[in-house]
Amino acid sequence: MNTSLKSVWLKQAVLILAPVIAIGLTLFVGRYSISVTEVLRAVFPNSGLFEETSREVNTVLWQLRLPRAVAGAFVGAALAVSGAAFQGVFRNPLVNSGILGVSNGAGFGASLAIIYFGGGYYSYIFAFTFGIMAVMLSYFSGRIYGSTPTVTLVLGGVVVSGFFGALTSILKYLADPYTQLPAITYWFMGSLASVNYNHFIAFVPMTIGMVMIFLSRWKINALSMGEKEALALGVDTRLYKLMIIGGATLATASGVCISGVIGWIGLVIPHIGRMIVGNDNTRLIPVSMSLGACYLVLMDMLARNISASEIPIGILTSLIGTPFFVYLLKKTKGGGWR
Repeated sequence: MNTSLKSVWLKQAVLILAPVIAIGLTLFVGRYSISVTEVLRAVFPNSGLFEETSREVNTVLWQLRLPRAVAGAFVGAALAVSGAAFQGVFRNPLVNSGILGVSNGAGFGASLAIIYFGGGYYSYIFAFTFGIMAVMLSYFSGRIYGSTPTVTLVLGGVVVSGFFGALTSILKYLADPYTQLPAITYWFMGSLASVNYNHFIAFVPMTIGMVMIFLSRWKINALSMGEKEALALGVDTRLYKLMIIGGATLATASGVCISGVIGWIGLVIPHIGRMIVGNDNTRLIPVSMSLGACYLVLMDMLARNISASEIPIGILTSLIGTPFFVYLLKKTKGGGWR
């Protein structure tokens, strides 16, 4: 019994420490070279063990690298766990965190803010608002059929995604080609370059969404077996679908509003998690959070250092995610959940 408890505690410690280690690693890596000693000076300024660090090092560490690394961990965890939740609820291993139109809705909101309000914090507010609105429209589109089964909800998401995609194309056509259009295009590529501590307010709804999914994780197991089987197990399918989809939407919209559209994380990371712990969502959900956090932090570190100018993260995640998606298609051969 003691051995079993130790194993559980060890796994939990690994899940928690892995993103922390990834964040700590990013403090050392960048174009501005900072030694281990200088980082320790900055982390322990009043310990008496080290000399006072320079203002430049403090600025790079605390104002540039740390906030975007922490934001990357939260966004990566949110996108990954949302993808895992959607894959379980919809019983389809090929869906991702943007299946209900949240990414395209957020993109339209950000584009609208860039053109008519000059971007800035309006981009984050509009992106979040329209991301939530897109999912609500997907829900009500499904009710045209008299109910909200999984298939009609997904179809509603496809319709709404196409609708907001068309609206965004109109805004791109109307945008100033020298200032506004590049800003919109860059936003859709995804980046953490502009993140600072003021953006941490988005962590509140992001955390609420992830907690909602975490608390419902065993219900996802029941829902993934089918609605009749879940009802037989005493699961209120309507309530928990609403809770899980609502939590995933809240987490995704909050993440997208500060990072832009970063694709493939919600698809790739849950499958890597399944390779490690299997299909049990009680274990897959926390593993997806941890892997997603580590993955995006490391992708951001790579984006900052792979070339002379920073590469948008969405490009890197797409380069990795595309061949993995082809592998999934070959493995599932267009099939369903199992």
